[in-house]
Amino acid sequence: MVAREDAILFSGGAQGAESAFGSAAERHGIEEVNFSFAGHKPVRTRGLRILNHEELNAGDVSLSYVSRLMGRRYPDTPTFRKILQSIWYQINAGQEVYVVGAIEPDHTVRGGTGWGAEFAKLCNKPLFVFDQRQDGWFEWSGEGWQSRAGGAAPAIEHMHFTGTGTRFLEDNGRAAIDDLFARSF
Repeated sequence: MVAREDAILFSGGAQGAESAFGSAAERHGIEEVNFSFAGHKPVRTRGLRILNHEELNAGDVSLSYVSRLMGRRYPDTPTFRKILQSIWYQINAGQEVYVVGAIEPDHTVRGGTGWGAEFAKLCNKPLFVFDQRQDGWFEWSGEGWQSRAGGAAPAIEHMHFTGTGTRFLEDNGRAAIDDLFARSF
């Protein structure tokens, strides 16, 4: 088990899953770092880390590459590019990644959160998704999504972990986050 005084949650502080991860971290006495950028208005401001233009550029990625990898089109706007760049920091900082959202038939995760999950796959980080539609946790095996053995939910095993996901958090997703922290700390 990870000692709560050693643990750090890395997130983005956005509405929905990220806000719920941050609230759970605060209730459990876990340090929180939320990556954002000038002009963005995160819901969570505890541990807010505003990335400057040079830091954002370090996390830059080709939108055409991300669109091809994800099998969908993303808007080529400065704000969306900064969101992707800040997601790079969230995933890069965590030793394992927890996502709340929906797994698509092509094995990607729905929405902008999907880039974070794909980047975690590319970095070969332990990756867990709570799929709100399927009401369960799934783990990336390196080749596909596997339902957790015996329906077992994961527990946080690394000091530095990332929590991200959908803006449209449902009751089962919120409960999954709360249960994850209760099991882990």
